[in-house]
Amino acid sequence: MTSLDSQEIQHYQQVLEYISALSYRSGELTNYLQEITLGVSSLLHLDWSVVTLCQNGSERVLASSVDMGEGDHVYEVHGTLTGTVIERGCPLVVEDTDQHPELGEAPEGYRSYLGVPLRTAQNLVIGTICSFHQTPRQFTQREVKVSELFAERAATAIDNYFLYRQQLEFNERLEAEVEIRTQELREAQAKLMEQERLAAIGEFAAMIVHEIRNPLTTVKMGLNAFKKLDLNSAYQERLGLALGESQRLENLLSEILLYAKPQTLQLVQLDLVALLKGMLPALQEMPEAAGRSIELIAEVPHLLQLADVDKIKQVLINIIRNACEATEVSGIITCRLTVDAIARTQQIQVHNPGPPIPPEVLAKLTQPFFSTKSGGTGLGLAISKRILDAHGALFSITSDAVQGTWVTIQFPLLPETLV
Repeated sequence: MTSLDSQEIQHYQQVLEYISALSYRSGELTNYLQEITLGVSSLLHLDWSVVTLCQNGSERVLASSVDMGEGDHVYEVHGTLTGTVIERGCPLVVEDTDQHPELGEAPEGYRSYLGVPLRTAQNLVIGTICSFHQTPRQFTQREVKVSELFAERAATAIDNYFLYRQQLEFNERLEAEVEIRTQELREAQAKLMEQERLAAIGEFAAMIVHEIRNPLTTVKMGLNAFKKLDLNSAYQERLGLALGESQRLENLLSEILLYAKPQTLQLVQLDLVALLKGMLPALQEMPEAAGRSIELIAEVPHLLQLADVDKIKQVLINIIRNACEATEVSGIITCRLTVDAIARTQQIQVHNPGPPIPPEVLAKLTQPFFSTKSGGTGLGLAISKRILDAHGALFSITSDAVQGTWVTIQFPLLPETLV
């Protein structure tokens, strides 16, 4: 065997040992490609090697055997040696780039070039391994083969990296989708459980109310009969208290039934602006509104919504009555109607400038039987929220010392809302 044959065998052994020592781990692409550029430059005795990713007429340097500085290194491939390799799809050897400008421009200070395309298992050229030398030199077929071996490893690593990233992105999207569907399932289960709970409460409440209302009617009839008697003032006062309490009890029974029974809606297309304008005179005549002003601010001429007119009136009367009760005489209650085109919602907001509601109270206001008013049933806001839930509307209350109290009803925006 000749000395040259021994050198070739030794060189191939070095190449195979270097390639065997390369270790690629999913997601750690840069270091792996860096080792490839160092191996090509070292084994082929070249001054500089780079691995590039070529897409849409540009090349991005993924790894370099010499320090290229911070930041991304992206270049146009048109008119460059890399562009010729990508266009031809095969290795390109240039002994002296100054003698062959038609093959493309080399980086300043470099005269010889060896470029090999990176080809995936699907036979797609995705980039190059480019090697440069500062002086003219020849490249043997053996050196081209060595560079091709490294190019095969680089192409496989890049392809696997993209597959790995795609799998990660798919997993993230899948996890997000599962989380959304899980949350939707939780909400549907919670809604079903709430419906079942309310149905049970409604059935029980109807039975209890029936059992209480019958004797209560008899008691009221007896109390009203006493009104025909000539009673002294003390007994008349006691009789008045008894009649008032029996009436309050009857009202409570009616509200319990109203809260417990399913919300059956009679939906019609309703203009919320026109509805509130029409209600304004009657609202101003409420006893709770005495000495107070109720102002309507409509930022749009019409707000169309599919709703049950009577139930929405019930909600608005309850909210505005509460606002009046929280406002001192000569105060102003504001009803504002707005549209948020970005969020695709329309809002009715009722503001009162009364004292702020403590956070611990604010969290309980829509709970049934919770009330801060003496003699209150604690069902007004609870019933209002149930009605709005049935409409698919959101109900919220915010309160602080600076802004006062805002009660917000948020409906989904219908396509024909703005006219």
